[in-house]
Amino acid sequence: MIKPTPNPPETDNVPVVRKPSTMFVIAPDIDTETLLAHACESLASASVMASDFATFLEGSQRSTLLGIAQVIMLGELAVNRALDNLDPP
Repeated sequence: MIKPTPNPPETDNVPVVRKPSTMFVIAPDIDTETLLAHACESLASASVMASDFATFLEGSQRSTLLGIAQVIMLGELAVNRALDNLDPP
């Protein structure tokens, strides 16, 4: 029987070390409170965008997007609580 393609070359089982992209890098010296504040703002924006976009959908797609918006909002609440724990009143 003739195979339509040749056998692949044999390779060593050496894992390739991947260097992460530095295109979007968060500076290592940024403090936790600043990181959490930015995360909170990003989650708030994502929540508003998801809720606004849900108005253009119907049925199960709308329900799915509103569920995603709720998960985003819960993440925002968790980040807010973490900020409160860092800087108690």
